[in-house]
Amino acid sequence: MEPTGKEGFFERVYQMVEQVPEGMVATYGQIAKLVGEPRRARYVGYALHVNPRPGIIPCHRIVFADGRLAPGFAFGGPEAQRELLEAEDVSFLADGRVDLSANRWPAGLE
Repeated sequence: MEPTGKEGFFERVYQMVEQVPEGMVATYGQIAKLVGEPRRARYVGYALHVNPRPGIIPCHRIVFADGRLAPGFAFGGPEAQRELLEAEDVSFLADGRVDLSANRWPAGLE
């Protein structure tokens, strides 16, 4: 991985995900870019799958680039992820994807 190792990367991911506001989502690639590793979106997913602080690190707010939910959401599957997002008033498209135009966290998108 990088010089600081897996734990350093994972902790940077967790710190960034903690900044995603309630009612908004970010994509795996967006988080990777924000932590300075733009080609590591998949590693962001790995980090969130082993989230050491569920309920504190809001990993449910991270979705695929097209707004799809994670089929392997580690804390109850995509149904649980959708319920958590709906409880924060995140809106969905008819096909079940998050409406990124209405709910995407703008950090790093400039």
